[in-house]
Amino acid sequence: MSTEHYDAVIVGGGPRGVATVLRTAARAAVTGSGPVRLAIIDALAVGPGATWRTDQPAEYLNNTQADATTVHPDGSTRMSGPTAPGPDLVDWARRVRADGRHAAGEWVLEEVSALTGASFPTRRLQGVYFRDQLDAAIASGLVQVTEIVSRAVDLSGGDGATAVVLEDGRRLAAPTVVLAQGMVQSERDADVAALAAFAERFRLRYVEPGMPAEREYPGLPAGETVLVRGLGANFFDVIGQLVADWGGTVQPVEGDPRGRLRYLPSGREPHLVVGSRRGVPYRAKPEGGRSVRPFAPVWATDEWFDALEQRTDVDFAEEVWPVLAREFARVHLEALEEHVPEAVVGHWLLGLDASTTVTEIDAVLDAAVTDPRWRWTLEELHRPTRGRPVSTQDWSRLVRRLITDELGSLSDPWHHPRAAVNGAMGVLRRRVGRLTGRGAFTGASLARDVLGWFDGDSLALASGPPADRVRLVLALIEAGIIELIGPEMVIEADESAGLFRAASPLTGRVVTSAVLLETRMSKGKIPRTGDPLLRALLQTGRARIHTVDGVQTHSMEATRAELCEDATSGHNLIAVDGTVDASVVVLGIPAASTQPGSAIGATPGVPSPLLAGADVAAKQILARRLVAVSR
Repeated sequence: MSTEHYDAVIVGGGPRGVATVLRTAARAAVTGSGPVRLAIIDALAVGPGATWRTDQPAEYLNNTQADATTVHPDGSTRMSGPTAPGPDLVDWARRVRADGRHAAGEWVLEEVSALTGASFPTRRLQGVYFRDQLDAAIASGLVQVTEIVSRAVDLSGGDGATAVVLEDGRRLAAPTVVLAQGMVQSERDADVAALAAFAERFRLRYVEPGMPAEREYPGLPAGETVLVRGLGANFFDVIGQLVADWGGTVQPVEGDPRGRLRYLPSGREPHLVVGSRRGVPYRAKPEGGRSVRPFAPVWATDEWFDALEQRTDVDFAEEVWPVLAREFARVHLEALEEHVPEAVVGHWLLGLDASTTVTEIDAVLDAAVTDPRWRWTLEELHRPTRGRPVSTQDWSRLVRRLITDELGSLSDPWHHPRAAVNGAMGVLRRRVGRLTGRGAFTGASLARDVLGWFDGDSLALASGPPADRVRLVLALIEAGIIELIGPEMVIEADESAGLFRAASPLTGRVVTSAVLLETRMSKGKIPRTGDPLLRALLQTGRARIHTVDGVQTHSMEATRAELCEDATSGHNLIAVDGTVDASVVVLGIPAASTQPGSAIGATPGVPSPLLAGADVAAKQILARRLVAVSR
């Protein structure tokens, strides 16, 4: 089959791919070297990509506020390329409102009309924003973009170019290939494959893990038990969609100062029995527009982190976690002293300053907090029952406390102690990510601690869903529509009954059902990715897994980026034998362990590794284009 030639081929049509096009156009505008011929490949949609598909349900929400989204860098992002201002999501929405129409449909105008900076926009609306920014770059004439909806399955080299091979055999060749796939998905693991086969054999309903927009959840049997595994971000989106399908009524509880909701069933609801490893849902984001308690570290300072970044032998559990734990205990006690002064006694700050272990910190918390309602241990941040079996009554009491804490935390994020802990985690997890990216941790600690539990726990506390969505879930728990089965949920195929079986060994609850919904994200840890191109690169040795002390991370290895303008390399693919393929640039999630923060979307006024990486890719696209033209 014939080969098509371009100046660059970008694999991945989501925000990283769009940002790369924008940065290429910005550079071409300065150098006068346009139009640059680009091909963008995406398996689903060019512009929004998979996560922000514009045809997904309106109930699927972004988990960041509208004023935290842009695809244009500002002065806060370090990069060598020229600035090229463009609208962030809120500015774009304002322009669409002023126009009074949008080609994507009337729904766009309806959604932007209600949008404020504090809103949590729908994912589909954010997808339209990304698509519009891509269209603006194309309209500038600085780039010529060929859009291809297909799957890239391999790379091949030769004649000074690298060719991307598509699933239909087509080849797209260019001096530079940018891998910007974003949130790649996993292959079926043995557990999922076995459950899928069991469901087919007994004619049960099983919804596999994955992107919600690619799954079908509605149409559940009214009045019957349905098992649900996963209590993270996807779970809240699915609940929003299911409630719309059921047609029940959601009402505010009159006179409740914390915004509690009441759910009035329509009669179409099933009984959802829900669990996960942690057993409790992700913690809520504060209500949009409310002031959040600022976090200023006492021990985990920038200087302390900077010193750790110079090392390669850091043990997270021994050296980092106790310091973070002191900060969490401190902000909890500080907020509690303001929120419920009578619940705190003693000179606890001196005690924390002298504490060097989690056990000692827990002892300070225990001595300082007099009211059992506010007493907790650091282990509860990981496991709500501290890994211990509990009675039905104790689990019910813990769930009621969860509801109370969540309502208080999201409605009063300045004063509530749990909101203070969540906010501290939001700040500190970013610095831990930098330590990972700089190679500060030993391989054993990285695998056991950071990737093993901290990353997941930090997401649960600091990257949760919008407040209104959490209020809805809490209302469904109080209405008995949702039952939390307990921590360490196990799903099995009950061959004798021909049903799915769920159990929590810590609460003793066991439930069977003919329906199992997986609301877990099928995140593609690169050794098990379902992406055919990445898999082909690994299988042939043209790429390798990033390792630390011989211990594998979840990412592919790529070189670091030099930000100076003279450096025409960065984020380049590394093969098994250590050679660097300078023609291939890897951006973001597939190489997250060497590009800290690149998995996070870009926010106005905040340094963005995503946009900085796109500029590094654009610099290489133009540099190699000029070399190719001069030959």
